[in-house]
Amino acid sequence: MRIFTRYILREVSSYALLGAVLFTFVLFMSRMQGVLDLLVRGSASLSEALRIFADLLPNTLIVTIPIAVLTGVLLGLSRLAADSEVTAMRACGIGAFSFVRIVAVLAFAAFGLGLVNALYFVPRGAADLLRLEDRLKSSQATVEVQPRVFYEDFKNYVLYVQDVRPGSGVWRHVFLADLSQPANPDVTTADQAIVSHPDASNPQEMSLLLRNCSQHQISPTDPNQYNFSTIDQTTQSLELNSQDSTHVSHRNTYLQALTLRELRSRIRGEAVAGEPAPSSADRLAARIELQTRFSYPFACLVLMLIGVPLGLSSKRGGKSGGFVLTLLLVFAYYLISVVGVGFAESKKLSPFAGVWAANIVFGLVGLMLLRQLSGGGLLLDLFASLGVNSEKAIARLNPRRLFASDSAEPEASEATTADATAEPRTSPQRLRRFFRTGFPLLLDEYVMRSYLANFMLSLGGFTLLYVVFTFFELIRDIARNQTPFIVVGEYLWYLIPYIISAVVPLCSLLAVLVAFGALNRSSELTAMKATGISIYRVVAPVLAVAALLSAALFAFNEYYLPEANRHQEQLRSQIKGRPAQTFVLAGRKWISGQSGPAGSPTRIFYYQAYDPARFVFGNLTVFEFDPTTFTLQKRIHADTVHWDTTSGSWIFENGWQRSFAGATLGPFQSFTAATFPEVREQPVYFIHEDRPSDEMSYAELSRYIADLSQSGFDTIALHVQLENKLAAPAITLVMAILAVPFAVMMGRRAGLVGVATAIGVAIAYWALTGLFSSMGNIATLPPLLAAWAPDLLFAITGSYLLLRTPT
Repeated sequence: MRIFTRYILREVSSYALLGAVLFTFVLFMSRMQGVLDLLVRGSASLSEALRIFADLLPNTLIVTIPIAVLTGVLLGLSRLAADSEVTAMRACGIGAFSFVRIVAVLAFAAFGLGLVNALYFVPRGAADLLRLEDRLKSSQATVEVQPRVFYEDFKNYVLYVQDVRPGSGVWRHVFLADLSQPANPDVTTADQAIVSHPDASNPQEMSLLLRNCSQHQISPTDPNQYNFSTIDQTTQSLELNSQDSTHVSHRNTYLQALTLRELRSRIRGEAVAGEPAPSSADRLAARIELQTRFSYPFACLVLMLIGVPLGLSSKRGGKSGGFVLTLLLVFAYYLISVVGVGFAESKKLSPFAGVWAANIVFGLVGLMLLRQLSGGGLLLDLFASLGVNSEKAIARLNPRRLFASDSAEPEASEATTADATAEPRTSPQRLRRFFRTGFPLLLDEYVMRSYLANFMLSLGGFTLLYVVFTFFELIRDIARNQTPFIVVGEYLWYLIPYIISAVVPLCSLLAVLVAFGALNRSSELTAMKATGISIYRVVAPVLAVAALLSAALFAFNEYYLPEANRHQEQLRSQIKGRPAQTFVLAGRKWISGQSGPAGSPTRIFYYQAYDPARFVFGNLTVFEFDPTTFTLQKRIHADTVHWDTTSGSWIFENGWQRSFAGATLGPFQSFTAATFPEVREQPVYFIHEDRPSDEMSYAELSRYIADLSQSGFDTIALHVQLENKLAAPAITLVMAILAVPFAVMMGRRAGLVGVATAIGVAIAYWALTGLFSSMGNIATLPPLLAAWAPDLLFAITGSYLLLRTPT
């Protein structure tokens, strides 16, 4: 009996551990890039970034520990049932409830771990996260200034620099606008600025030592009252605004940071640490939080009760059917849980009934299934059929049909008498006949079919997994904003292309690991080598298919994904209760003028409103600078500026102009209507479509970058995204190359080891991609290197390991 106990526990525990890693990785992916940005930008040190991950982990484990238990029980017992091992064990006298007793060891261990996590680690992690967030807000903040880019990260100031010496802290040709009076800002120009942070107690403040500068101050009521001065040297202090990127905590982190004693005090209405007495809403939220800390750990026991009978009753579903059934049960559990919490928050249910509703429902269903386990029953048969039907649905995705002929296969007698001139029956045979080549052979077809079958299975599984967790993320917003489910379904439909684009490389890696692991486990790879076929020749068809998948992924990302991303982003805004997204931002304040002939003035435009449909500006100011010294030569202001199509020029109405010559202030000239031929920018020059890079194709993004660069906007991050549009599809082939030596080295230990290896490699790849992208976004690395470095590193590693693999 002890042997059986250890064997069953080892089986379910291995799947549970794998499920915990997989689900935690999926939930962590959305947080990884933000933390890496903090690390690369210097807002957080390496130790602080690791602390952020450690503080976020307990909150994630609250959800993933119960899911891992269900995954381990369902997949482990389903595997035993599919291989008839459950039948053999029951023939040896192990009853159905003996399995419950054995698996309960895992469930109670997970319950204890979850309880300690919820009561001890989560509050301390949330509290530490809040402390870290406060520290990051006051950490050393610097701006990686790029030349000819407007920076609005300063409090009441806009900064523009024409020339930057990297790493020196020295800027040349500086323009600084004080927006305390937005209609007519005060302006300072300088030939040179030296940057420093003199006050260690306030690292958000930076100091500029300005040399050869001029200051322009204007009266907010009378533009004729103009103060102009030139100074050899002066100091200007700038204070950085708090960056949103330092916000790493969740909305409910403060409540999670409270200890049990503090929660009970809040429930009783007692004021804590000088804070005002909690309101009735605060007390209700505290009661819900208290119940939640015990409810989710207890889910380990409830999900075990429902997982054991379903796993034991599995006949054909196996691991793939068990995986689908796991996701369906997880979806149902957390749907009931979130709906119950929503009823509790609206006071339609008590906090206990609302929070524990999912446990009560699943507990009752689990007891009913256990009762029906011995004699059978309608409820058990219904759940068991879900696994079988899901397995059949997955089997329909088998890419064998890609190679099958449209017509029925001929009779065996005809097949035996067919000669080489017979009509080819499969697509690869037709390709060989058409191109008169020896590729692909029958062996190539066999390997490619195995690779594609596992690829499609992985793609379907990961897509379903992401859809389920995305629904969990949005369900509170759906309930709060009363979003129709048809809108939610449409959003998830348009989200699928994004998911496919993201997980195709991981699916390629996993497909190679499983396919070649299966060949190794069945000794087919050894047989191929024995016939003189090199491992490189066996791998060739897989790499060819992976290369085609990379090209197809690029085409998919180029022609279909941008439109799908636009739709899903608009629908997500509707679900979140945000106003409909608009891409054209008419409120852009600052734009540098077009470059003219050598020696022509440099121009900066500042406006408070622009109607791109009628080509009309509101409160437009034009600054003209000497191109050599960057001193202000002319300043033009108009209340209204519109484009005259007849004359092909801008008409300035109700404004004034003033010229400057060195240290001399020119006369003030007002006008009712005037034209300035030197302002030659066309109306379309001021229309900039602000769209995320993932909603544009490669060609659209290239044009967008060129447009923004000419207008003086920061395009470094967009250059990185542009290169990523080529590098991201290529990783599909790189992952296939990397997976082959891993699959061969695993020998007969494919299965779980292959999946674990795939997850480990995926974590490493996404971490490196996020790290290099963040470095590229702040110009620490060139965009080309930032985008392609992960691909090159993994390609070199994979090629090296492949060349060292015994052939």
